[in-house]
Amino acid sequence: MSMQSRLTPIADEQLSPAQQQVLQDILSGPRGNLDGPFLAWIHSPGLAQPAQQLGAFCRYHTRLSTRLSELAILLTASRWQSQAEWLIHEPIALKAGLSAEVVDALRQGQPPVFSDAEEALIYAIGQQLYDTRRVSDALYQQGVATFGEPALVELVGIFGYYALVAMTLNVFSMRPQGDHPLPFSEPAQA
Repeated sequence: MSMQSRLTPIADEQLSPAQQQVLQDILSGPRGNLDGPFLAWIHSPGLAQPAQQLGAFCRYHTRLSTRLSELAILLTASRWQSQAEWLIHEPIALKAGLSAEVVDALRQGQPPVFSDAEEALIYAIGQQLYDTRRVSDALYQQGVATFGEPALVELVGIFGYYALVAMTLNVFSMRPQGDHPLPFSEPAQA
């Protein structure tokens, strides 16, 4: 999925050695492309390198299943109304086993009906975190009992990393090229 944005494009011959290294690391890693926020982050290789490493961990190496990670990502994309983040991750979430009904409810900003207790818990933690910027003792204890402390730490990392991604995509108006219907209505520009 090729991306467009309002950033000034950087031609290959204009890349600094640090930018070339980040580009090489991204393209040779598990993603293999510059989709998403990387077109923005490449403008700042000092941000791009640790951010892409954190992103690779959050997406591919946490203790959570892909289905649960993608639920956290889609919840974040919905909360931030991040068009590109949603368009990139919706098919991944569906392929990982998240139901179309849950995905559609998230897109609409509605509470999904979950048949899976772990999915319901990921959603509850994310909702409470986004709504109150905290997680209650009871919900925290439920998260630890279900996932373990290391996985709960990683879940918070997923929420935080993908909020950074959503902000980046939104600020720089990053969209997939082509005629993709947008999942969220666009706010009026001031």
